[in-house]
Amino acid sequence: MSVVGFDIGNENCVIAVVKQRGVDVLLNDESKRETPAVVCFGEKQRFLGSAGAASAVMNPKSTIFQVKRLIGQKFKDPEVRNELKMLPFETSEGKDGGILIHLKYLGETHTFTPVQILAMLFSHLTDIAEKNLEIHVTDCVIGVPSYFRDLQRRAYLDAATIAGLKPLRLVHDCAATALSYGIYKTDFSNAGPTYVAFVDIGHCDTQVSIVSFEAGHMRILSHAIDSSLGRRDFDEVLFGYFAKQFKELYNIDVYSNVRASVRLRSACEKLKKVLRANAEAPLNIECLMDEKDVRGFIKREDFERLASG
Repeated sequence: MSVVGFDIGNENCVIAVVKQRGVDVLLNDESKRETPAVVCFGEKQRFLGSAGAASAVMNPKSTIFQVKRLIGQKFKDPEVRNELKMLPFETSEGKDGGILIHLKYLGETHTFTPVQILAMLFSHLTDIAEKNLEIHVTDCVIGVPSYFRDLQRRAYLDAATIAGLKPLRLVHDCAATALSYGIYKTDFSNAGPTYVAFVDIGHCDTQVSIVSFEAGHMRILSHAIDSSLGRRDFDEVLFGYFAKQFKELYNIDVYSNVRASVRLRSACEKLKKVLRANAEAPLNIECLMDEKDVRGFIKREDFERLASG
């Protein structure tokens, strides 16, 4: 029986399965290889993955995302407090010092832990895997950042167990990346080890590893981590820039409106990709706030200056 691998990131999830001819990444219902790590609670039903991301703008305070940053964390941790300021949903401290998430669903107020939300994502990913493979899925491996503490690792295992899975082991992201490279790279030199550097810039973190390869053998020599630097930090640079610009031009405070903040962050993420290949990029959002359409633009050199500062 094939073993399924789950990688739940801060932004997206990926499912892979080992087969006779190698490793295949499974497609979701939208025929995409990545599934948003989002759980959204509407007025009458729950939306997971791609459906959750599509419903996020309509239900910002009941949309849970970036749960990976909250799993196994303490509510009073200074880094967690800064993290929670960027999230639209309501939270509080649990009896064990952990995080509780409060939201409205089916006309009532419900409380969930990050482990429960993560279990929902695992269940959704399991459904996708079972549709693709047409078999019942239980055995799995799960990718986790190498900087995760023991409490965070145990929380991942608990969430998988709640979802009915049987985790065989947790695999570090750096090790998984190196393994993927080594499986398909077959022309290693016989003169000695081949050294490769892997740089993984995720949504919220950055991991770098140095790995040596020989025929049939791999060894991770070292790794470095910044758990608070990722792609979203560049998005926040753009968000702050346009929030200030719109305050001056249109007299609106985006920070005071949850839905407007969600829409602007989404627009900034798309604009960042445009700046990769263009010297400047426009931003247009209809009815962002107070029934006002907003327009703005930024030059790539200004973005680079703001990001480096």
